[in-house]
Amino acid sequence: MKMAQNKTVITNRQALRDYHIDRVYEAGIQLQGSEVKSLRGGNANLKGSFARIEGDELFLYNMHINPYEYSQEDYDPVRRRKLLLHKAQIEQLASRSSQQGYTLVPLKVYFRRGYAKVEIGLAKGKRRYDKRVALKEKQAKREIERALRQKRK
Repeated sequence: MKMAQNKTVITNRQALRDYHIDRVYEAGIQLQGSEVKSLRGGNANLKGSFARIEGDELFLYNMHINPYEYSQEDYDPVRRRKLLLHKAQIEQLASRSSQQGYTLVPLKVYFRRGYAKVEIGLAKGKRRYDKRVALKEKQAKREIERALRQKRK
């Protein structure tokens, strides 16, 4: 039996830099036909995108999907898109994201079993000094790895 591979299309690296991710949810995304083809080609961007709960539904804003080049269809590339989650999960997200400082940030878009999925993170913004500390740790780790590589040679 062959295992289904997740094909990551786009990631939001800026979100990992700017937020502490507390919890991650997987949601389906409602797309038009040509949007799926464009997304499979990697013609999308999550920069500046966010999720918001309206009523009892979850929507993704500012996700840019370039129009598919061979399509006659015309659509707004940054339109809001409905995210598909169970009602209980949406209620849980609503209660947690209403706490001060929490937001819903898309982390990555991928395909699972032919369906487009979005990984949504319940996130709290990092302070400026948190970002500096994370950057220093990353640089120190890089220097250690570089020294180890040179030592092996």
